[in-house]
Amino acid sequence: MTANADTVDRHQANQAGAREAGARAGFADALEPWRASEGLPTPHLAVLLDRLRLNLEQVASIAHAHAVRLRPHVKTHKCIEIARMQLECGAVGITASKPQEALVFIEAGLPSVTVAYPIVAPQAAQTLLQAAERRKCDLRFVVDSVEGAGTIALGVGQGRRAPIFLEIDVGLERCGVKPGSASLEKVVRAVRDSPKLEFRGILSHAGHAYGASGRREIAAIADDERRQLRSVVDALAAQAVDVEEVSVGSTPTVLGAESFAGVTEIRPGNYVFLDATACRLGVAKLDQVSLGIITSVVSVNERYCIIDAGSKVLSSDTGPHGTGGGGFGLCFALGPAASSWGEGRRVARLSEEHGFVEHGGEPLPIGARALVLPNHSCPAVNLADRLVVLEEGRDPQFWVVAARGRTT
Repeated sequence: MTANADTVDRHQANQAGAREAGARAGFADALEPWRASEGLPTPHLAVLLDRLRLNLEQVASIAHAHAVRLRPHVKTHKCIEIARMQLECGAVGITASKPQEALVFIEAGLPSVTVAYPIVAPQAAQTLLQAAERRKCDLRFVVDSVEGAGTIALGVGQGRRAPIFLEIDVGLERCGVKPGSASLEKVVRAVRDSPKLEFRGILSHAGHAYGASGRREIAAIADDERRQLRSVVDALAAQAVDVEEVSVGSTPTVLGAESFAGVTEIRPGNYVFLDATACRLGVAKLDQVSLGIITSVVSVNERYCIIDAGSKVLSSDTGPHGTGGGGFGLCFALGPAASSWGEGRRVARLSEEHGFVEHGGEPLPIGARALVLPNHSCPAVNLADRLVVLEEGRDPQFWVVAARGRTT
């Protein structure tokens, strides 16, 4: 199942409308929607619903155009409402990280969940499997070791089999087995020899693309990922092992790839919100970012405007996997000073409750509101209890970050 043609047509029409609007207005005008939560105390995380929909439709159209299934990663938003929007936009299911995060979405009735994290505690696997059986959820696991495969098997009930994906390390050097390594054959054999496991395919995450210099390098990383997975498929075929599914993920490579030949599924996560890192990489523009932190200026000195969002709101992450272009986000003035701050100011330093914004000799008045686009939207969301959802013509909505803090 892929995104349908209606979704693609709607996305193309929306994109055309967005381009036309962009031609008529500068970025200062694009900041205006963020002012819709002015009556709420700061800091708070706000989401522009129209931009969120455009981002969902953009990736749905990519999946449709390349005939691949879309199984987005929910670690970015951790929000049931957004997961359901993704399904409505053509996703076949979702991807989660930690077991407790996955459990939130299983219990919410999501039809299919991949746990893309190596589980080493049998009780965690058993809890997920029992919940999936109760909720009629298609639950899939990822392993990269013989021990991990054995852990999943211990949790599987009598007469059941759990779908298993082997994670391949394509360059991030985090989890996964290297193509051509002895470990690859051992793990596949362990899965295939178990009466409680079913080898379904291979999966990768080219997270090192977040450290790329731009779209050209991202496209090269995506192509290298695809070629490495193809070599694994060929090597397993030589062992008479059929690889039914080939799953890739990461927002930069999904947005920047030139081909998905040989791929059956994509798993981007950050694309729903995007952030300053996506803009730095050239896979998004500032007026496509749908999540921002609304803050207030609480103090001013010769160098900085001090805002009320520090590391407990923005996180101390300079970018995914330790990447980053310096600072902790981009700050924009909201209201009369929007044009004078142009394309934003750098959040240069953080204390726990304070953000240091370089004002460049044009400080905002104390009490003025500002917007911060974080370097990395995922950890910022995990620090919030709720999202303030803004839509033109409607009062703000409040969506719970249901899987916040689910780190076990």
